[in-house]
Amino acid sequence: MERFYNAPEHVVDDILHVAAATADLRIAEPESGLRILVRGDWERQREGSRQVAVLSGGGAGHEPAHAGFIGDGMLTGVISGSLFASPSVEPILAAIREVCGDAGCLLVVKNYTGDRLNFGLAAERARGEGLDVEMVIVADDVAIAEAPQPRGIAGTLLVHKLAGYLASQGAPLAEIQQRTRALCERMGSLGMALKPAAQPGQPASTRSPELGLGIHNEPGTRAVDPQSADDAMRLVLEPLLQAVAPAPGSSSGTAWVVMLNNLGSCSSQEMGVLAECLLRQLGEDRVSHLIGPAPLMTSLDMHGFSVTLVASEPELIEALTAPTTAPAWPGIQAVRNVATFKPDTAQGNAALLEDAPQDAESTAVLWRVIETLRESREELDALDAKSGDGDAGASMQSGADSIAKALDAQRLDTSSLSPLFTGIGQLLARDMGGSSGVLLSILFTAAGGALERGDNPGEALAAGVRKMQEYGGARPGDRTMLDALMPAIESLQHGNTLAEAAQAARTGAQATASLTTAKAGRSAYVPESALEGIIDPGAEAVARVFEALARP
Repeated sequence: MERFYNAPEHVVDDILHVAAATADLRIAEPESGLRILVRGDWERQREGSRQVAVLSGGGAGHEPAHAGFIGDGMLTGVISGSLFASPSVEPILAAIREVCGDAGCLLVVKNYTGDRLNFGLAAERARGEGLDVEMVIVADDVAIAEAPQPRGIAGTLLVHKLAGYLASQGAPLAEIQQRTRALCERMGSLGMALKPAAQPGQPASTRSPELGLGIHNEPGTRAVDPQSADDAMRLVLEPLLQAVAPAPGSSSGTAWVVMLNNLGSCSSQEMGVLAECLLRQLGEDRVSHLIGPAPLMTSLDMHGFSVTLVASEPELIEALTAPTTAPAWPGIQAVRNVATFKPDTAQGNAALLEDAPQDAESTAVLWRVIETLRESREELDALDAKSGDGDAGASMQSGADSIAKALDAQRLDTSSLSPLFTGIGQLLARDMGGSSGVLLSILFTAAGGALERGDNPGEALAAGVRKMQEYGGARPGDRTMLDALMPAIESLQHGNTLAEAAQAARTGAQATASLTTAKAGRSAYVPESALEGIIDPGAEAVARVFEALARP
């Protein structure tokens, strides 16, 4: 299986059942065959009801829309169809009967033919029964210029919020309809996807990245080839800004309310990067508020995003910031220029000097080690990918690059081992990151202190290793860098040459290939079968460093 579904025909009912089980909602009896959810606290009796009911809905597959937006301050209820298919007239009419009181009912409808027809006929029949029902049609998609029937997409959620807020304040039906229609005329949305959605039980279709595709998996208006998140955001924003009208009387410096919607399968990291691109390209001073990034109106597992823009106005901000009990509403955040401060690192970098004393031979040896680690990145990453998270080489290179930068700036004292080791320890702690960076920082910091107290280099390194074991918890045979590091240091303690220490490190590293039970590091979480015959990347890095040190 490729996705976690049971029977495809039960997906919608499963989702609605969970929504009703985890929020204050009532759901139509399954035996009815109608997919309706309404607020659990909504007064069902028409007599004396003074609050307008707000209903919406449409095809399923857009979760958390629509059921996630039921609550005080948003929707009174929703009617769901099958995946990407409008609900029929009967469930819509039944929902109207369930929630419509004397104050009336507003239907918020996305501009798709099926939705317009079914919701429209249900409204007509409800009026024939004496119910006061009005409708607002959302057509925020700007993908097709001069389209006679623009689609309703993610901007619909802003209409839900405005209508729900006005209803909670006791506004009459006519006013709610007028103000939501005005919002619809001012906002626009546009989406892009790298991959289309896959319907449950059906194979995923293959299409190139597209701009302006619909939330029902319709093809986009044109194929695109973004090379970065910046490219993708620019391709969306340029036509969107041209299409969205600013507020009446506003200047070209319009401040925007922006909604960034995850269409289904973008990671949190991708959405965070896209949000940064969005704010930077629009200009943080031109974005008053941001909604998201969040999955709001999705298209199953579509790998894409959409942006909604509307000019910021005080009345709209009041509605969007008002509290709601709708569980999926992410809130709205005011955007401000990022405030920065300069971290105080003067004391922490005390061993890093200006115009530090230099020893040409020691500096040359360090450059040999740096180049070795840089050249080894891909091989170490490949080893780590088999037993860890695939970044051992990148981590080692980041440490090497940090040392290289300090050498170039002559901030690292290479004339004496004690300040050199202490300085390297500070650099690795600051720039290398990960557990290996911290452990190696502990090694060099402790060794530098031991040298300062008069220990010889072998004894000082041994003292550093003891501190690594004390804080890190690893021991020889645990399949870590210690399996190469400790034999090399023991060799130095016995008065052996660097070449002999390098051979001891290489032998120790090779031995890790036969260790299939790791007791420390990420390899401890990997099955034994995945470790067999694989040298530990940390031990391999240590062996290569000692081999570089030993070369004339």
